[in-house]
Amino acid sequence: MTSSISLIDKREQRFRSLVLLTILVIYLVVLAGGIVRGTGSGMGCPDWPKCFGRWVPPTEISQLPANYQTIYGAKLKGEIEFNAVKTWIEYINRLLGVLAGFFVFGTLIASLSYLRKDKVVFWGSFLSFLLLGLNGWLGSRVVATELAQYLISLHLLLAIAVVFTLLFVFVRSNTSLLKFEPKQKKVKALRLLLLVIMLLTLFQTALGTQVRDALDQVVKQLGYGQREKWIEGLNWSFYVHRSFSLIVLAFHIAVIYQLRSVSQNGSIKRVVNGLIVLVILEIGTGVIMAYMNVPAAAQPIHLLLAVLIMGLQFMAWLLVNPALIEPKMNNRATQLIEI
Repeated sequence: MTSSISLIDKREQRFRSLVLLTILVIYLVVLAGGIVRGTGSGMGCPDWPKCFGRWVPPTEISQLPANYQTIYGAKLKGEIEFNAVKTWIEYINRLLGVLAGFFVFGTLIASLSYLRKDKVVFWGSFLSFLLLGLNGWLGSRVVATELAQYLISLHLLLAIAVVFTLLFVFVRSNTSLLKFEPKQKKVKALRLLLLVIMLLTLFQTALGTQVRDALDQVVKQLGYGQREKWIEGLNWSFYVHRSFSLIVLAFHIAVIYQLRSVSQNGSIKRVVNGLIVLVILEIGTGVIMAYMNVPAAAQPIHLLLAVLIMGLQFMAWLLVNPALIEPKMNNRATQLIEI
């Protein structure tokens, strides 16, 4: 019986490792999407799922038909000129999306072992699979609509939803995270505070997409030769985004203080330390973009840090809501443990 329990423990440990790896791959997809956005490579492949009608994108213009601008120019209003770097940036982004699909599907298959012990883990994995599939389809619509801004924002929101779902699966399947007793008098206020900070951070991220849209327009007007004038040309969204960051920072300080006072559990400590590091880095990249002429490398990192912060906020919220993540064992599972 001991060996059976040991095998179950190892299988569950492998499952949690797979979930963590899957979350990492999703974050890589978010980073790749930020790079696509920051480099203006969204239409590097003007068709979908192929790229210039090929499964393996071209590396030089000689590999394209002589009339490729006529073929794809109507769709892009004549503004198409082959750029191998942008084409491959977009294509690698798509490949990472496919890789994420395999990992999420693998997580779903592995979660079948939880059907008897905790069905919620399986259904959480199933939901993440559905959301990722929906987001893949949405990616095709982004290309079809020539980078419609509302679809790009929705594409990002769905990616965040996939991360949240997988984090829920990870926490729910990892009972070692639950071995702490938060101070109940403070935990109710903390739950509300965490919900507020998640909404504020999401709003701030949405504002960031508006700043990105405004920046695109400025770049079209001024070109890359006048990068030092980009910030001056931005509209109200940049100034609101910059000022609102102070409010978000104040709420993070309050959240970190409350988390420390509620519990000294190791999981909470790691979340707190992670939030401190990520918030500092997020502010740093924002300052770099504002005062160093928006370097291209800082843009995707800034976005990735925001999504990482929201992931930690959601994980903290789960940890202070044990009723959501405590698995309810069925009678058979209980009997096995007693034996």
